[in-house]
Amino acid sequence: MRANALLPMKAIRVESFGGPEVLRVTNVNELHPGVGEVVVRIYAAGVNPVDTYIRAGSYAKKPVLPYTPGNDGAGVIDQVGGNVEGWVVGQRVYVAGSKTGTYAERAVCTVDQVHSLPETMSFAQGAAIGIPYATAYFALFHRARGKAGETVLVHGASGGVGHAAVQLALRGGLKVFGTAGSPAGRVALAAQGLEMLANVNLGNDLTVLAPGGRVAVIGSRGIVEINPRDAMARNADILGVMLGGASPEVLRGIYEELGRGMADGTLVPVIARELPLEEAAEAHRVVMAAGATGKIVLVA
Repeated sequence: MRANALLPMKAIRVESFGGPEVLRVTNVNELHPGVGEVVVRIYAAGVNPVDTYIRAGSYAKKPVLPYTPGNDGAGVIDQVGGNVEGWVVGQRVYVAGSKTGTYAERAVCTVDQVHSLPETMSFAQGAAIGIPYATAYFALFHRARGKAGETVLVHGASGGVGHAAVQLALRGGLKVFGTAGSPAGRVALAAQGLEMLANVNLGNDLTVLAPGGRVAVIGSRGIVEINPRDAMARNADILGVMLGGASPEVLRGIYEELGRGMADGTLVPVIARELPLEEAAEAHRVVMAAGATGKIVLVA
């Protein structure tokens, strides 16, 4: 089933790995869903740092060229494939993963990759949920085993994943401290009421951990040197976090919990900037710049 007749759609295509300039908008053929799939009309696509690593060719898992970037997005169901139940054309959804990439006007997704988007949330906010909130939840409550009453320090807390971690930690009853790299970021944190860059922070973090403390490493842009004795003295754990390593069962539980948080208003993504799809290259530059104060999204 489909919403209406479709024309070729706009999408960002990467023909070769390189700098932001390789992100080019082009017209591609319309998409059709297979069995167990839907096509989502994407109104907003989330831009994540990992997108820039993939584009540059420095990520461990490289896509086959050419490809359309993006895993996060939000919009409405445009077409429904065979053996699909519970989803209808016109339904508002956010996307956490896609078979064809979300930097486009439409994307093919499996039914496990789409989730209901509350009417209270904009498409831009929906595009900020997938990787940032799921990664933060996985880091806080699965890898680091955070519990109510504990204290968590969130580095880069004014960015997309940082905001998510702060909101999720507060919702989980943890006491939260956060760092930000700019005055604007600190103001954004104050309005809100994990370790983001391990190569900068990890060595220092080990010296301030409580006994039995944990460091959950979500991101790093280089090599780090630490003193193992700092971890030994505290019986501390250093935990790597990769959302792609979570089991389907764990992911289902995470997105169910995120849905409850969106419904009760405790999880509200902060959008820093919305850029048109044609400015994907600029979005990649901005998302890697210091002083983030929220999520960068592309609108189509």
